[in-house]
Amino acid sequence: MTSQQLTFRNYLLSTLALMIFGWGGIVALFYFSLPLVWARWGFFVLGIMALTGTALPVVYFFNRRFPTEPPAGSNVIVRQALWVGVYASTLAWLQLGRLVTLYVILGLAGGLIAIEYFIRLREKANRNPPVVVDDNAS
Repeated sequence: MTSQQLTFRNYLLSTLALMIFGWGGIVALFYFSLPLVWARWGFFVLGIMALTGTALPVVYFFNRRFPTEPPAGSNVIVRQALWVGVYASTLAWLQLGRLVTLYVILGLAGGLIAIEYFIRLREKANRNPPVVVDDNAS
């Protein structure tokens, strides 16, 4: 994290762009396309964009309200919002084929939470070995 405090103003442009293109694209997809393969892929991509943009303010609020050590930087906030977008879009994609069950919902959520936990654990373990200074070296 940089020396300056991150504010939501840093995320405002990306949040608005993701929400406008994502939700606008989904509305256009519903009105102007048939449910063919490319339209379904478009739905998945636009859904990730829309839900990531929608989740970004919420994730920012939670990371500021419940700070961690080390503090969550902008890459962590965007990554966590992206996890929300991927999770919800994947569930919506699976619902098109009637494949969503309670076990799929919980398993996918548990897997994504575990991935984020291990990534944060790796960031926290930023190991810097101690430097040994030998005064008797010639």
